[in-house]
Amino acid sequence: MILNRKTLKFEIDLDFVLIAITTSLRDYRICHYINKRLNFDFTRSPDLELDLIQGAGPVFFSLYQYHWEASETDFYFIANKGSEGYLVPEMRKADYFIMIRNYIADDELDKIITGLNRIQEIVAAVKIDPKKIKSRENLLF
Repeated sequence: MILNRKTLKFEIDLDFVLIAITTSLRDYRICHYINKRLNFDFTRSPDLELDLIQGAGPVFFSLYQYHWEASETDFYFIANKGSEGYLVPEMRKADYFIMIRNYIADDELDKIITGLNRIQEIVAAVKIDPKKIKSRENLLF
């Protein structure tokens, strides 16, 4: 007797843009500079709570949010280092991430990255391909 077997392949839809930021400043200070330079309005949200290690309890990451009315785009400013570990462990040099959900034009994205890199307190701001991150599931919230 031959049994028909079917395999279900599951692929995570990573429909966001990710910018890694390296700086020595605290989250509220760098958000202030970003708000000033890019005319954003990042506001503090409740901490992002994730269970990174089973049975170890939740890990908390600071989170700021901004909604761009013109294109219905959401921006999230997330700390990479949390209370008990890293959001993206393979990118320990990145202090923060800006996640952009919904559509953003390439020229607008370039303006944002250029503006971020012009802030003296930011060492580097670079676009990261979320598909190349091993722990990309941590970015789905």
